[in-house]
Amino acid sequence: MRQRRLNEEEQALWAAFAQGIAPLRTAPRHTGQTPPPTPPPSVPPEADRPGMSRAAIMQRLAAGGVHAVHQTASHSLTVQKGRGGAFEIGVRRPGLDDTSWRGLVSGKLRPERRLDLHGQVAQTAFHRLHGFLIQAHADNVRCVEIITGLGSGHHGGILRRELPFWLGRGDLGRLILAVVHPHAANQGAVRVLLRRPGRGVYR
Repeated sequence: MRQRRLNEEEQALWAAFAQGIAPLRTAPRHTGQTPPPTPPPSVPPEADRPGMSRAAIMQRLAAGGVHAVHQTASHSLTVQKGRGGAFEIGVRRPGLDDTSWRGLVSGKLRPERRLDLHGQVAQTAFHRLHGFLIQAHADNVRCVEIITGLGSGHHGGILRRELPFWLGRGDLGRLILAVVHPHAANQGAVRVLLRRPGRGVYR
C-alpha cells in the first residue's frame, strides 16, 4: 500500500499543530551510585542566637546577680538572691534574748519538727522548705531542724550551699530569729529558731 503524501493545506495544519507539542521528560538513568547527602542547614554562631550567651550568663553569675541552684544538660534553674543576702549561720542577731540563744546553741532547745531535704532536687527542696517554714511559723512552732546533707565537693552539696540564701529571702528571713548547726561536726543540718507569730521584725 502506497503512502499518500500530504498536500500543502494538510502540511500547514500539521506544522501549526506540532508547534504546541513539548518533548516528554525522560527519567535519569540509574548509575548505581548513591547521590551525595544534602548538607545540614548551617547553625548561626552563638553571638547571633536569641537570648544570652553562655559567657554572659557566667559573667552575671560571677557578679552575683543571680544564684544557680540547679543545672542539668538541658536547662539551668536560677533563683534571684534575696535583698538580705545569705542568712548567717551561727551568728547571734540583735534582739535575741540570752536564754533563747544559749538554748539553741547548746542543743537544749530541741526541734519540734524536722525537714529532711537530703537527695532532693534543688527546685523541689526549695518549695518544700518554703512551705515547711511558713506552716511551722503559722503553727507557733519555736524550733525546727533542716537536713541538707554534706554533699560532695569542697564547699559541700548544692542544697547545703544554697540554704543560707533561701533562708535570707525576704519572705522567709522575716520569720527567723537565728540559725545554727546542731554541733560543729554536723554541717549537713541546721536548727532554726522561729519568731513568734505577730512579733515585730527587726531586719
